[in-house]
Amino acid sequence: MDNKELFHDDQLPEDDHMAGSLETPLRPDAFALSDEQKIDGIEKHFREIMLLLGLDLDDDSLKGTPRRVAKMYVQEIFDGLKPENKPVARLFENRYGYRQMLVERNITLYSSCEHHFVPIIGKAHVAYIPDGHVIGLSKLNRIVQYYGRRPQVQERLTRQIAQELRDVLHTENVAVLIEADHLCVMSRGVNDVTSSTITSEFSGLFEQDAYRLEFMQAIRHNQ
Repeated sequence: MDNKELFHDDQLPEDDHMAGSLETPLRPDAFALSDEQKIDGIEKHFREIMLLLGLDLDDDSLKGTPRRVAKMYVQEIFDGLKPENKPVARLFENRYGYRQMLVERNITLYSSCEHHFVPIIGKAHVAYIPDGHVIGLSKLNRIVQYYGRRPQVQERLTRQIAQELRDVLHTENVAVLIEADHLCVMSRGVNDVTSSTITSEFSGLFEQDAYRLEFMQAIRHNQ
């Protein structure tokens, strides 16, 4: 089985907004096992990793770790891999006639680097200019969380969030900017604890300098 075959997220259109893949790399049989089967398998393999590291799994503090790690992977930090966990984004008619920029800033972001499986921690800032519909504010946070809860690279994460907002809101007028710290940089390798990574995607009216500047000023206000 070729593990480079990709599962196509159902929220991604056939005609992508930009060149390049937005798909999260998954095996074709990614959903063949139940959550409990995955937990059992991960527990077994993580136990082997701990033993190879020389840890004593009879120790009271360590003996439950393989199961805890397995449950954390499946039920928490990687539950964004499951399509059924995708938030249902209910739209509301824009009865207020609001046509200006709506910005949700400083959305807490937790994700995991797919290269080393260590945390990515940061903030996401999203904005859109509504047309006929608006979305509940909490759904913006939930969309960020859903795509964050999977092994990621920040560039793809940024584009997945932007594309989901375009699809849900039926507008191209979307902006996404992510500022994050990567523990693969901070806690290993170069051990640089001061650098951070910024990625962004602007589409529709946000490709114009005036709208982009307004967005940047809004997310920097009082910072």
